[in-house]
Amino acid sequence: MLSVSIVIPARNEVSTIASVVGKLRLLQPDYEFVVVDDGSTDGTGKAAADAGAIVVAQPYSKGNGAAIKRGARAANGDVLVFMDADGQHDPADVERLLYKYEEGFDLVVGARSGLGSQASVARWGANNFYNKFASWMVGQPIDDLTSGFRAVNRRKFLSFLYLLPNGFSYPTTSTMAFYRAGYSVGFLPIKVAKRQGKGHINLLRDGLRFLLIIFKVGTLYSPLKVYFPFSVLTAGLGLFNYVATAIVSDSWRFTNMTALLVSSGVIIFLLGLLSEQLTNLQYKDVGLDED
Repeated sequence: MLSVSIVIPARNEVSTIASVVGKLRLLQPDYEFVVVDDGSTDGTGKAAADAGAIVVAQPYSKGNGAAIKRGARAANGDVLVFMDADGQHDPADVERLLYKYEEGFDLVVGARSGLGSQASVARWGANNFYNKFASWMVGQPIDDLTSGFRAVNRRKFLSFLYLLPNGFSYPTTSTMAFYRAGYSVGFLPIKVAKRQGKGHINLLRDGLRFLLIIFKVGTLYSPLKVYFPFSVLTAGLGLFNYVATAIVSDSWRFTNMTALLVSSGVIIFLLGLLSEQLTNLQYKDVGLDED
């Protein structure tokens, strides 16, 4: 029977962490519960310890992704379940997630369904765009790319720690890494409660960061699939400029603008090809120790 560790990153969640841990222990007392106190200043760590969790304290806030990595290293279970400390995720859904995992998946993501399960309309729209873009990249339907509620094979997850950022985009990175390595990824519909307390995401500060997720998705899975359309578009504009100039001036001259656009298209293609090879190198050792 596989052992399970539930890893909960927490920063200034004293109002909810004891309740979350308490409910989890009531439902599954045999699981390991690891709370990573990410530099909290409100007593979150003590509240988690009093509730019965193993607390791994960080001296200052390093980010959600850093807390996840620290918790994954500290946990001992064969399967890791990641969930939030703010009360949004239902502890009863942990068992549903694990049932899905036992069907043969290496990673199971709790997929938020509906507008009511998102923090705002803007977040809902952005996440829908990410899901569609990532689905196009991998050729498989991705129901929720950014959900932090997930169950994963610990050994395989640890092999990707070097790829994971310290910020909030660790779910995106890990999901695409599992797809790229050929592992099985599943999705389980869940309902998410309204967040208790104040969130740590700022739209102005994190807006650009979330836009960069789009490019990260491409570079983690297949860079050439993103670069190639841009290279064709750029070179195509160059050829269009060449024809348009010839029609207007009645002279088939290869102008500077045409040369710039065509050469830019070639350079973009070559950059995509190079990125594709570098991506292959990133995953060359993944799976060598498969059972």
